[in-house]
Amino acid sequence: MMNFDATSKMTKEAMDSMLTTYSSLTKGLQQIAGEAADYSKKSYEDGAAAVEKITASKTLDKAFEVQSDYAKTAYEGFVAQANKMGELYVDLAKEAYKPFEQAVSKVG
Repeated sequence: MMNFDATSKMTKEAMDSMLTTYSSLTKGLQQIAGEAADYSKKSYEDGAAAVEKITASKTLDKAFEVQSDYAKTAYEGFVAQANKMGELYVDLAKEAYKPFEQAVSKVG
């Protein structure tokens, strides 16, 4: 009878860990998807604004200046977003691993 109780407890703990991990993954992936959608929207809007400025430019020099400014800000924005997304993925992995880390520490 004791083996059944021990097995039942271990199964419950494993199921709780799995559900916690699933919940963490879901929350993290939703955050990542939201962040990606926000960045895509902002990127599109910035690109459209740059095209409007370029077409409204009176001189070729002004058009090149607008294009250069847009390229610089777009690159900086991309790098910042890539860093932010990287941090979100690292946080996601840490959160997903926590229940397993706790289970391993109990065994060890």
